Amino acid sequence: MNRRRFLIASLCASAWPGLPARAGAAEGWPRRLANADGSETELTAPPARVLSSSVTLSGSLLAIGAPLIASATTTHGDFFAQWQAVAENRGVEKLWPAGSVDLEAVWALAPDLIVVSTSGADSALAYRDALAEVAPVLVLDYGALDWQELSRQLGRAIGHETAVEALLSGFTQELQAKRARLVLPAGRANIVSYHGAGAPNPIATATGAHGQLLAQLGFRLEDPPKSWQAAGLPASADFVRAAYEHLTLLEAETTFLLSGTEADVARFCADPILANLPSVRSGQVYGLGPNSFRIDYYSAQEIVAGIAAQFDGA
Repeated sequence: MNRRRFLIASLCASAWPGLPARAGAAEGWPRRLANADGSETELTAPPARVLSSSVTLSGSLLAIGAPLIASATTTHGDFFAQWQAVAENRGVEKLWPAGSVDLEAVWALAPDLIVVSTSGADSALAYRDALAEVAPVLVLDYGALDWQELSRQLGRAIGHETAVEALLSGFTQELQAKRARLVLPAGRANIVSYHGAGAPNPIATATGAHGQLLAQLGFRLEDPPKSWQAAGLPASADFVRAAYEHLTLLEAETTFLLSGTEADVARFCADPILANLPSVRSGQVYGLGPNSFRIDYYSAQEIVAGIAAQFDGA
């Protein structure tokens, strides 16, 4: 559709039936939202047209029922597979691939809230001032928050607090039911983003989103030393970006491979440099699933289901 015609249509209330009307007198509004950098963003009414400049944040927006009209994509121009069908069913428009920003497209879509991440390949933080000329900008650090807290912050931004708590409560009940049936291997576990020699091989921290999810399922996480962080790479709350040789120092009896499939497990176990790892010797290396790189409601469900299938003691 021609962007100019789309803009004109989007300004008509009849063009978007079912979306909440903007009303400054709505209960609990206006409200001030805390940004990750310490600043605040004021919204006068619940947003009816949300634009996500971060593909990582889009999954959480979809899960809580946000009126998401458009989202940035991965560097390959795709949505994340775990929620792609949901986005397509809701008519979410694809914006730019991660690493680029099209300000003309933002103006044409006329959002009333723009969500930006502070870091990552999908961060549009450098364009914050320009984006703020179009609509209020909410800045979040998805690397410092688990997906549940991220959902809560986004829920407050769009006035969906009750829906968020219902979503999280349902997930917790499902997780606890699956955990009660698990028979876990002895010892500790680690989570590795395996890339082999000549590249960083990030290892999940015990307090990061992936580590916390496995802890909720009953695993004890091996926490990589911060000293393993490769020089020149940005620090992360979720991972220590370790050099390949640091993998040989891991001690956990079980290893999960981030974004890992059976083929990745076979490649990891066949690496001669890693042959003496406790998890390799015991045959306890597992893929965490192809969509486990970023955790949101959808990928968390996939991870829990995969672990339940692997370790169900029934």
